[in-house]
Parts: sequence; structure tokens; C-alpha cells
Amino acid sequence: MDRPHLDNALRAARERLLALRSPAGHWEGELSSSPLSTAIASWALAVVDRERKSAEFAGLVRGGLDWLADNQNEDGGWGDTVLSRSNISTTLLAWSAMAASDGRPEHARAVERAEAWLRRRVGGIEAERLARAVDERYGQDRTFSAPILTTCALAGRLGPSPEAWRHVMPLPFELAAFPHRWWRWLRLPVVSYALPALIAIGQVRFHFRPPRNPVARAWRRLARGRTLEILTSIQPKSGGFLEAAPLTSFVVMSLAAAGHARHEVVRRGAAFLAATVRPDGSWPIDTNLATWVTTLAVNALASGPDAAERLPAGDRRKILDWLLAQQYREEHPYTHAAPGGWAWTDLSGGVPDADDTAGALLALRRLGAGDPQVREAAARGATWLLDLQNRDGGVPTFCRGWGLLPFDRSGPDLTAHAVTAWTAWLPDLPPNVRARAEKAIRRALAHLARTQRPEGEWTPLWFGNQFAPTEENPTYGTSRVLAALAPLAARRGRPQVVRGGSQVVRGGSPDPPRDSAACGNTPRSPRDNTHTRGGSGEPPRTMVERGVRWLLAAQNWDGGWGGAPAAPSSIEETALAVDALARCLPYGPDLAAIRRAVGRGAGWLMARTEEGTRFDPAPIGFYFAKLWYFERLYPIIFTVAALERARSLDYTG
Repeated sequence: MDRPHLDNALRAARERLLALRSPAGHWEGELSSSPLSTAIASWALAVVDRERKSAEFAGLVRGGLDWLADNQNEDGGWGDTVLSRSNISTTLLAWSAMAASDGRPEHARAVERAEAWLRRRVGGIEAERLARAVDERYGQDRTFSAPILTTCALAGRLGPSPEAWRHVMPLPFELAAFPHRWWRWLRLPVVSYALPALIAIGQVRFHFRPPRNPVARAWRRLARGRTLEILTSIQPKSGGFLEAAPLTSFVVMSLAAAGHARHEVVRRGAAFLAATVRPDGSWPIDTNLATWVTTLAVNALASGPDAAERLPAGDRRKILDWLLAQQYREEHPYTHAAPGGWAWTDLSGGVPDADDTAGALLALRRLGAGDPQVREAAARGATWLLDLQNRDGGVPTFCRGWGLLPFDRSGPDLTAHAVTAWTAWLPDLPPNVRARAEKAIRRALAHLARTQRPEGEWTPLWFGNQFAPTEENPTYGTSRVLAALAPLAARRGRPQVVRGGSQVVRGGSPDPPRDSAACGNTPRSPRDNTHTRGGSGEPPRTMVERGVRWLLAAQNWDGGWGGAPAAPSSIEETALAVDALARCLPYGPDLAAIRRAVGRGAGWLMARTEEGTRFDPAPIGFYFAKLWYFERLYPIIFTVAALERARSLDYTG
């Protein structure tokens, strides 16, 4: 590898990334088409037509089933993307959706192949076997297992009704009628974002198989109207809950089957599905990740010394104004999150969350730190993140303090991203916010020390790898944490932590005021987020050295990285590792080894991308409920950031 080749590859990758902006100047990206989304959206629209005795959506249903038949894996199952391995969830949903077929031979063949896959995977297609397989995959989290089995029941795959419904766990939808501040204390069997599914799935299960207990039966009958009102009030303007086809489809399907086929929620949800179908008949898992990919792109492009040439003042201003407009200024009607955060999308179904808020804060820093309006927005965003921090020092996704199920607990990648955002804005925050941020950073570092695994890696919440053990992605998690820790390791006066225990502040309470919770103003619980392993705090440099050793050992023979040691190399994971190692060069345990690894990784990227001109995505994105996706901008953005970082080292071989 030499400097001219590196410069050419970086220039080509930048040009590709800049060319993919929307007419408004920001990025929207493109999520992979999803067999799971396509299956459940097709079936939901078929149920609406069935219950209304119409054929309004017949064309969309047929198109979705045709796409599924064309994209069935060779083994007869379906995965979450066209690049994913077959899994029980998507295969069951696609098999169920085929019940809406109009008898086409290709659909019949798809059903036969799917049933053969299910027999090999779970031993048969009897209801008991299928229900047990789904429950084993999702455990105590009913967020996805109940909707999957509901789909199977409505499609007749679990036997005749009402007997089929004994395999569907009843969800206590009546609890949604309580004040939202009570939801966490009621220990709902779903994570914080899944209340629409709780209400809709709970109602359809009650409709077909009400409880024998007369008190419970009467109470749930009374709660139906009130919970439907709540569901109506939290439905976004677009009609799509979380802008997600799967969640929206589960709600539409369930309410329609429960006798509400003409209800406003069903009407708006079906319209959302009709509006988001792709020309080839498929649906993605979400409409777009516009805010997320825009902040990633800005932070990648603006990291080099000649950033002003790539993003001239006019372009920067357009992106800046767009990002400022995405900040929530009022309490969110769905999660009751306080004002100040950002969601992953600019559409109405988004929900403010930690990762996107941290990304937006960093992009604002790059685009206009001296602007008073930007500083005011940054102070609100930093405060929102501070209010979200859990008692364990980590940062969760949406709501503080639930912590009982995977996507509501603290995550090292989210925590590290928040640390980077707080650190970037620390000099310009108001004094009271700055004092809180300094304490929050110390607490977050203690959390990262406790969650670093014995070999030196961290695992993320929102990214995985289908080839890695337990489908985790420690390459992503470790790279993101190292990127946050590297600048802290460089400082002589690094934050102090107290060894042992989670309170890392010298005197006083480490917690922000109890009335400032970021999601529903929920007070903390002694049970908040106890999912970290025990351990003592460590200085950032010590954590960096251990993390670097792990990344060096995880590099593949070809020079790239996969999601874990020996997993096939991907553009995304290699770029993230190169970026992280280059940041840590002065603080790693072996400078020569780091330089060699960065050089080999950058060389692999240049070869794999054909010098910045070809970017094949990998399904490393981990959406709600173990649902994979890929995003076409990820490999481009991550490659630009990595090659920019390698170039800054003046690496020439």
C-alpha cells in the first residue's frame, strides 16, 4: 500500500458518499429489503381485506408473496435479509403469510420447502413444537414471540381456533390503561417501545381466547376501549409505529382480526404499509435511518484536515439547519421522553434515543460549534443524555431504569458514544450542565471498566454478526468504545474512578435530580440495570491497552476483521477496527503491531472496495427483537472514516 493509492481510494469513497445525499442536502440511506417485514406486511393487509371482505390490497399481497418466493434461501427457509441465514422467526412468518396465496404454483412450492426446513429445524410442524421453538429463541421477552405466534394462529398454522390460541401467551394489555409513570413498575413483559404490540396482540388473544377467571375477563373487557384510545393517541402521523413495517403490521393484523378492521388505527396503519412498499413488492424493516446516517456521514467527512473543501459552508449550513430541526422540543407522545433528544429518522414515527442524540451532538460540534443556536441545542441534548444515564453509570437506548430486557438496559457502545458527545461539548456547556457531565463521564468510565470482558472486548446492543458465537459483534463494540476512550487516555489529568462499586464521584450523590428522567420522568429503582459483571474501575489507558490487544488478536489472516475472531471479514467491521486502532496508536501496548494492523486493514479495504468504488454491505445491523438488517451507506461511511484516519498517520507501507 502506498500513499497515492490510499489518496485515490479515499477520494473515490468520499465522492461516492457525497453523491448519495438527498436533494435537501442530508443523507437518507437505504435499508435492506426484509423477508420478515415483507411476510408480516403482506399477511396484515390480507387480514384487513379478509375482515372487510374487500380486495383493496390484493395486488400488494400478491407482490409481497411473489417476492418471498423469489428470495427464499436454498435450504427452504428465510433469513432477515437476502444475505442472512434462515431462522425460525422469519421462516414461520413467511410460511404463515403464504396462507394468503391465491394458489400460484410457485407459492405452493415455497410452502413445501418451508415446511421441509421447519421439520429439519424443530422436528415437525406441530403447534407444540413451533411454539416451543419460538419461546426458546426469545425467552422472557414477549415483544416478538407473542406477535409471531399470533400470526401463526391467524394463518391457521397452529391448528383450529380457539385451540390454537393456547400457544399464544396472553399479554396484559389492560396495564396500558394505567398512567405511563407506572409502566416500569408494573413489570410489563415487553420492552418500553412495544406498547402498541402489547395492546393489539393482547386484544386479539383476548378476543379469541378470553381468560376463564370472570374478574380478569370483565376487567379486560372494560379495558378494551380505553387502551384503543391510548393506541390511537400514540400512533404517529405517518401511521407507522416507529416507522417500522413489522410493528405496524402486527398492530394492523391483530386489531383487524379482533373485529376492528375499520378502526382508525387499522386504516392509518394499512395506509402506511401501502405507502412504504417498494417497487419490487418488498418492505424494509424501517422507512429510513436518515438522522443516524447523516450524523455518521458528517462525522466521517469532517474528520480530515480538508473537511471544508468537501462540505462547503452552504452545504454545512443546510445540514446543520436540518439537524437542528430534528431535535425534539416537546415531550414525546409515545415514550413521554423529555425534550432535547434526537431519533434515528426525520419522520413522525421516530423516538428519541441515546445513540442518535450522541451522534447529533457530535455532528453539531463539527458543523457549527460557535453558533449560539447550536450551543443552546447542544446543551439541551447533553442534558437529555445526562437524564438518561442509569444508576449503573451506563446509558440505555430509550428509557432509564427498565433494564430487565435486552434493548432497555445499558450498553457499552451507547455509553461510549455518550461519553464522546459529553467530552466534545464539555468546554461550552453551561456551568451546571458541565459539572453534571464531568460526574457522568466518570460514572460512565466505571461502567465501561466493569463491562469490559476478561479478554479486553466489549459487546454492543444494536449490532451483531451472524457468523459470530452467540451472534454478538465484539469487533463493533470494542471499536466504538476504543474510539471514545482514546482521547481520554491522551490526557494527563484523566478522570478519576474509585475502585470497587459504582459510585465514582468524590462526595455527593452521583445521580442527577430524580425528577429529570429522560423517559416518562420515571424515578430510579434499586433494580436498575444489574446486567454488568462485577469489577473495579480502571483508567482509560488501561482499558485501551486491553481493548487494543483484543482487536489485534481478532484480525483475520487476510488483513480484515469480522464481527469476532475468525468470522469472515466485512467492509464495515474492518473499517471500524482500522479507525479505532489508528486513534489508539500512541496508547497501545505495541506501536509497531498497531501500525502493521492498520496498514493491513486499510490495504484490505482498498482491495475489497476496488479503491473506493464498490461497497458490498453486510447484515451487521441488529434491529429490535434480534432482527438483522444492512444499510447501503454503512460500508461507505465507515470506509471514509477509516481511510481518513489511516491517512492521518501518514502510513506508507
